[in-house]
Amino acid sequence: MNPQLFFAFVLVAVALACTPGVDWAYSITAGLRQRSFVPAVAGLCGGYILHTLLMVAGLAALLTGLPGVLGWLTVAGAGYLLWLGISTLRSWRGASFSTADAVGKPANQLRTFFQGMGTSGINPKGLLFYVALVPQFVSPEASLPVPVQSGLLGLTFVLLAGAVYTCVALLARKLLQSRPGAARTVTLASGIIMVALGVGLLSEQLVPLVAGLTQQT
Repeated sequence: MNPQLFFAFVLVAVALACTPGVDWAYSITAGLRQRSFVPAVAGLCGGYILHTLLMVAGLAALLTGLPGVLGWLTVAGAGYLLWLGISTLRSWRGASFSTADAVGKPANQLRTFFQGMGTSGINPKGLLFYVALVPQFVSPEASLPVPVQSGLLGLTFVLLAGAVYTCVALLARKLLQSRPGAARTVTLASGIIMVALGVGLLSEQLVPLVAGLTQQT
């Protein structure tokens, strides 16, 4: 791979991973509410691994060329964010961290993993990130085939994002575990962010989709 392109990609990927958003909100919530935040971070990374596989297989570019499919994926992702945000808002009053929490059971950890995977995996903006950004850092003249370069860049972002989300969850736990008032405030803000993003995605996509269906009928 081209070392200069790879270094530039790392800088851009770190900047994007450090930008607060729904992944941050989920990481913070997991850091406050879960005995271990590892399943949540692993789930978020799992969603981006899914995006990487789609990109390498060429399916990501195909989906972006089908606006209708991408629109409905956006609606599904928005609905999921709304559900996750509302669930977070319903529990914000009891937000705290305790090593005696019963949330560390295996079944709950598995649920946390799949919730994290859904948070990043069903987000169409993550798919667009891989389609729009990664190809700019692939060099056709490099010795590695283009799909291999794309996969390595995608996995690099997964590792960087995992490191950032781990730091976010750790900081949330260390700074807020002894401050229940602050923990409740942050959990409330995380829920509001998820709901706001869900509503924004719905307003962006649902009206045009419904209008298109109306014109077809």
